[in-house]
Amino acid sequence: MIQDFKETYKEVLQATLPLTIAVLFIMLLFMGVDSGLLITFLKGAVFVIFGMGLFLMGVKLGMLPIGESIGADLPKHGSLLFIFIIGFLLSFMATVAEPDVRVLSTVIESVSESSIQRNIMILSIALGVGFFVAASLLRIIYGIPLNHMLFVGYLIVVLLAFVTPTDYLAIAYDSGGVTTGPVTVPVILALGVGISSVLKGKSELSESFGLIGLASLGPILSLMILGILSH
Repeated sequence: MIQDFKETYKEVLQATLPLTIAVLFIMLLFMGVDSGLLITFLKGAVFVIFGMGLFLMGVKLGMLPIGESIGADLPKHGSLLFIFIIGFLLSFMATVAEPDVRVLSTVIESVSESSIQRNIMILSIALGVGFFVAASLLRIIYGIPLNHMLFVGYLIVVLLAFVTPTDYLAIAYDSGGVTTGPVTVPVILALGVGISSVLKGKSELSESFGLIGLASLGPILSLMILGILSH
């Protein structure tokens, strides 16, 4: 446990220290900030490092193992509907809890002067991710090639882009990126690895990956549809 903490915080420091130093450099040389703002930034950097370390430990110790266990158990129930519902619910709730999604929705609500509601955006993104993750789990079971699903999905995205309002089009593509955050990714990957590990003839490497790419399609399509319906 202690060794895991050391390794995790080493990774966090390697990721955050260069950015912290770069921001300090810019603040001191180009912005001429006062000492109060500088101290506030340093406090925030410490909280970020401490919080990221705890979060990553939680992912390693809890989210990944339980996600794999659930994924491995789902096929044993012998019900495709059950797998679809559980996959949808888990990915839906993970997306609602995703910090990146909440940041994007808050900024958009502010910039749009509440014309695009934050809660509606979060719900729409979560529905898109949930549906596509559930469909991706069924893809693993049926052995549908990943490139076929990606081709059809992005073909629909391109076609909808011609009729989607400009504001929603830009937001839709950004929403596809923010769903690949620190909460959603571990849950989705763990589910895929768990299901692949118990299915005969399935490769954990080739079958369990690609779920994130498919999951990012969901919010793009759902927000495009939301934009079309709202205009």
